[in-house]
Amino acid sequence: MILKKVHLYLYQGSVAFFYFLFWPFLYYFSRKPERYKHMNAVRRIWGFISSLTVGMRYHYHFEQPVDWTKTYIIAPNHTSNLDITAMSLLVKSNCCFMGKQELVDGLVTGLFFRTVDIPVNRESKMASFKAFKQAMERLQSGITVIIFPEATIPDHYPPELHAFKNGPFRMAIELKVPIIPVTSVNTWKILWDDGKKYGSKPGVCDIFVHQPIETAHLTINDADALRDQVHGIISKKIEEHDHRRANS
Repeated sequence: MILKKVHLYLYQGSVAFFYFLFWPFLYYFSRKPERYKHMNAVRRIWGFISSLTVGMRYHYHFEQPVDWTKTYIIAPNHTSNLDITAMSLLVKSNCCFMGKQELVDGLVTGLFFRTVDIPVNRESKMASFKAFKQAMERLQSGITVIIFPEATIPDHYPPELHAFKNGPFRMAIELKVPIIPVTSVNTWKILWDDGKKYGSKPGVCDIFVHQPIETAHLTINDADALRDQVHGIISKKIEEHDHRRANS
């Protein structure tokens, strides 16, 4: 446990060091919306280097190649702060995250959630509506939106897949945008949540990118079925991975 705590401090130090190293570029690109794509590019470099420095890597398994010239809603499960970096590295086009309102006040996350990303105050129906309206505008302009449909990291260890919120699936159907389920099977073993309780360690995060689900033929009445379909895909992949690990 002591070594894991030491590793966590090293990881946090790496994140902070490279953030401040890249801060002049991030700040410059954050000044105008047309530069946000460059801000995302710097975020990918920052995430990759800060993770690699302490031995954290990301291995992506694709069911089929993804055409990043198209616009998507990315729907991953959520067990670790590393999921943010994993999704930043996955999406090769201009993108934004939707995340909890508290991230606006974060030392590192604040710059992003005041500019390129979209904060959501789920305590307010009006604020949530405005956030999803903003996300829909981004999608209509060709920007891929990354939404964790669990809306939070499970607060028990080891984490279990929570129920999904309906918002991303209604939005995908309304705009006829394909949705890509993404399964992180072991990221929590490298760093659970923010790492404060169990620390972190070097390792490879395995990320399974499922084939896009088309929504052009669906109506809003299919939103619950689409939500359950994505939940089932991710749940099945987690179970398959756990079963293989148990029998290996």
